Amino acid sequence: MVKITIIDGQGGRIGKSIIEQIKKTHSDLELYAIGTNSIATSAMLKAGADYGATGENAAIINAEDSDIIVGPIGIVFANALLGEITPAVAAAVSASKAYKILIPVNRCNHFVAGCAEAPMGDYIRIAVEKIESML
Repeated sequence: MVKITIIDGQGGRIGKSIIEQIKKTHSDLELYAIGTNSIATSAMLKAGADYGATGENAAIINAEDSDIIVGPIGIVFANALLGEITPAVAAAVSASKAYKILIPVNRCNHFVAGCAEAPMGDYIRIAVEKIESML
């Protein structure tokens, strides 16, 4: 079985949306929700994630053996998401052999060149389509 890990912080809105969309068409997939805080984890579990854990260690351990990691682009930047992504989490996600599907969010002092300014829903749809193409 493919291990899909969704990492999110703040209120978990991006992760929640990704999980809801994946579960609509692939209810059999096991999704791992890793929140940088308990609110994010809770939101993703309510959206239908099968497993959930919170914090730095959970992100590091789950990044290690994931096949696909999905989340906002900040999960690979130390101190992103208003400081919720620790340097250790960013390093673990970056070093993971997992295929990373990163949602562009042009905030927190970074800009992704080449990304059109689009609604978050469009980015999430594109990310889910990429996940589906990999299954």
